[in-house]
Order: sequence, then C-alpha cells, then structure tokens
Amino acid sequence: MPTVSQKLDELMHHIAYEEIVGDKPVSESSELLEKLTALGSELWIDTGDLEKAQSIWKNELAALTTNNTLANQVVQSGVMDETIRDTVKKLRAVGANLDEDELVTEIGFVINCKIALRLVQAFKVKVSVELHPAMSRDIEKTLAYARRYYKVCPEKFIIKIPLTPEGFLTVRTLRKEGMPINFTLGFSARQNYLAARLSNPTYVNVFLGRLNQVVIDNGLGNGEMVGEKVTLATQGTLWDLRTEDPNVTTKLIGASIRNGDQVAALAGLDVLTIPPPAMEDFLKIGGSKEIKSHVSDDITPGIDSSNSAAGRFDVLWDVSDAFKGFVDSLLNLEGLDAMSGDALRAFCDEHKIDLFHPFSTEQFNTITEHGKIPRLQAWPDTIALDDLMTQSALQSFAKDQKALDERIRSFIQ
Repeated sequence: MPTVSQKLDELMHHIAYEEIVGDKPVSESSELLEKLTALGSELWIDTGDLEKAQSIWKNELAALTTNNTLANQVVQSGVMDETIRDTVKKLRAVGANLDEDELVTEIGFVINCKIALRLVQAFKVKVSVELHPAMSRDIEKTLAYARRYYKVCPEKFIIKIPLTPEGFLTVRTLRKEGMPINFTLGFSARQNYLAARLSNPTYVNVFLGRLNQVVIDNGLGNGEMVGEKVTLATQGTLWDLRTEDPNVTTKLIGASIRNGDQVAALAGLDVLTIPPPAMEDFLKIGGSKEIKSHVSDDITPGIDSSNSAAGRFDVLWDVSDAFKGFVDSLLNLEGLDAMSGDALRAFCDEHKIDLFHPFSTEQFNTITEHGKIPRLQAWPDTIALDDLMTQSALQSFAKDQKALDERIRSFIQ
C-alpha cells in the first residue's frame, strides 16, 4: 500500500508532468557560433524566459539553464499565475495535509517544472532545473526532489544542485544512479577538482563574471580576466583528470558570462551558458575577434598585486599537491558513501582544508545583506574566497527564492 509521501509524490508528478510533443524546430545557423562549436564547446542559453530565448535562438544552441533568480523573474511577470492557482486548487481538492511551507515547496516544484517544460517544448533540448535553496544542506530532501524532478522529464532535465558539503555527497549518490547533474555555484579549480573526483557530476561551474566583479567592487584592480583565468585553469585541470582517469567524465560550464568579449575569451571551454544580452553582444562583435582556444594561455589577471587582499585569489586557480593528497585521503575513507555533511566538514577541518567555514546565523545575515558580491574587508583571510563566493551566491538565490515563495503564498492565503 502506498504511503502518504508516495501518494503526494504521485499527485505532484501528475500535476507537473507534460508529454513532450512535436519535432525539434528548424532554426537559423550562425557562422560565429559554428566556430565555437568547432572548438568543442557546447552552447547553452542562460534564461528561463521563453520569449527572450526565442528571440536569439540559433541552430548551434544545445541546451538552456535556469536558476532561482531567473525563475523568480518569470514568476513575477505573472506568466505562472494560472499554474499556481491550478496547483492550489488540485491540492485542496484531494485534501493534501500540508502546512503552508510544505504547500509553497510543492507549488514551487510544479512551477520550476513548468518553466523548464515550456523551454523543452519550444526547443526540444535539455534544460537545467534547480532545487529550492532551502534543501541545499539536507541530503534526504535533495535526493527526494532531485529524483522527482528527473522523473518528470528524464530525457531532457538536468538537475542543478548547489555546492555544499551535502551537495557533494548527494551528487555522489545520484550520479551512481545515472542522473545527469549540474553541480552549480563553483568558483575555483579546487572546488571543481574535488567535485569531479568525489562525485563525478555531469557538469561543474565557474561563475566567472562574479569573480571579475568582486575585484572591481572591492577596489582591488580592474578585474579583467580574473574569472577567465579561474575558468580556463579549471578547464585544464578537468582535461588532465579526464585523461588520467576515464571514470571521470565531468565537464565544465563557464557561467555568469557578462558580455561578448568573455564568450570569445572562453572559446574551447566544454560548455558556455550565455545570457541573452551577452549572446546578442557576441553576435554583434564576434566577427572582429579571432575565435580560438585560450585554455593554455598564461593569463595575468587584473588584480593590484600590491593590495594585501590580492593573495586571497590564488586559491581560485591553484590545485596544490597538498589538496590533491587531501582528496586521495577522502576517497580512501571507509564509509564514504554513508558520510554526512557535518562529517565531511569535520574531515576537511581535520586536514586543514578551508572549503567549508562554519558561518554563524549572524554571518549568513551579513552575507545576505552584502548580496552576491561580498565586501572582502568584512571577512578575515581565514575564510577562503571560493567558499565565501559560493555562500554569497547561495544566499542571493535564497533571497530571490523567498520573493518567489511570497508570490506563491499570496495565492494560498
């Protein structure tokens, strides 16, 4: 006999599911984008907005990615209002015994599915969908909802999970089940080196535009090529890993791309996920660029080396032998597959690896106040920059998710 939880899962699957019909549409090709794909790059569009995606879609584009911020933009436009009303009505009709927070989470699940399915229906390509940020430190919930999302559209959904200790361990389990995973909110080569060896996600990310911006906003230089240096170093690290170990198949996504110059600079990367304005900019200026791979280039980032904070950036592109040794020790640990997030944090602390600072509630509030670009003077050097950037990104998404949740709540009062 099905449990109450199983019955709810079945109901929500029924509400969220849509059959994908029709053939892939015929689109125009772009000579510029062909040059990128010829170098081995997959090209994705970074938006949840169907109309924006349609306005720039080309034959060379292979997928789309959404996130909590992009989903919130779609929901605030009102396009999902009828979906919210219909889901509330159906849940009430079956007498679903859910408190308000649980109801909001279930409706949010449906909304994310519907936003992604609109894109799948339109373009017949894969779409990356992200879980609610409140689940980022809950292994069991992440496992449950990842499986639910994937079940809705296993042919086209890529499940997006944020980089937390629990995320590393959840992805390790889901990849053993064969689920395609986009392990998001990465900011350094070492974060992604650990992800590739421990969890082997389908994709990892570097949010490069934010790395350039953190230099600019903190007065540390002009920020040019900082994110690009991290991204290209990470790509080289993953290439080496995939050569050394055929079981590692993780690909890199260059994310948080801001303009066409960055698209050209990252030619040859495994994947570029490009927002519509940056795509439009690249198509406008790309003809004046030499489209070639820069992965092996020696890049000098736009950071003032005389500034005392400049040394905080080295950790973003360096994967030291000591760090590799730490990963070796972790992978040899008995009971790894049953490890908790707290145990992974403790193991890192024991080996003096500063990936997961124990932020207090007050510190999380400060991170939220600062937004996605942290004010570095507020944080001691003992907090690693990649860790701080990941937490800032996660709290920023949580803020946008809260706005989305509040719109849902307005329909269920």
